[in-house]
Amino acid sequence: MWSELKRRLVEVLQTVAPLVGVVCVLQLTLVQAPLAVFLQFLIGSALIIAGMFLLFLGVDYGIVPMGRFVGGELPRKGSVALIVLVGFAMGFATTVAEPDVLVLAVQVDQISQGNIDRLTVLTVTALGVGVFVALAMARIIYDISIRVMLTLSLAAVIALSFIAPAKFVPMAYDAGSVTTGVLTTPVVIAIAVGLTSVLAGRSAVSDGFGLLGFASIGAIIAIMLMGLAMQ
Repeated sequence: MWSELKRRLVEVLQTVAPLVGVVCVLQLTLVQAPLAVFLQFLIGSALIIAGMFLLFLGVDYGIVPMGRFVGGELPRKGSVALIVLVGFAMGFATTVAEPDVLVLAVQVDQISQGNIDRLTVLTVTALGVGVFVALAMARIIYDISIRVMLTLSLAAVIALSFIAPAKFVPMAYDAGSVTTGVLTTPVVIAIAVGLTSVLAGRSAVSDGFGLLGFASIGAIIAIMLMGLAMQ
């Protein structure tokens, strides 16, 4: 237990250290920010380290094991509709709670001066991810080619990029990026791996992965459709 805690803490420190190092070098050579601002940065960095450490522990010891258990138990209920519905619910719920998505939604609200509401961005992004996670669950069950689904969905993204309002296109691509965060990633992959582990003829590698990239496409499409609806 203690060795695992130590390992996680070292990983977090290694992750944050480059950012802190670069800012410190800039502070000493180019920027020379006021001492109060620099100290505020150091305190914030310490809080980030503590928060990431606790977050990763929660993911490792709680979210991932439960996600795999849920994914493994769903097929035993004998209902494809239930699996698809749970996939949608988990995709939606984790996206709503995803810190990166929350940050993007707030930034969009502030920069647009409230014209594009934070809650709307958050909800639409979560809906897009939820729908595509549900489709990914159905893909695993019916053994549909991931290449076909990715090709069709990416074709839709390209087409929408030409017809959606210009200000929504970059926002949509950012929405797709931020959905692959510290909550959505482990939950979606864990459920997929759990699902493939109990289905005959399925591979955890070929069927359990790919969902996250596919789900992020859902967020891109959803935001651009929102732009078309709002124009």
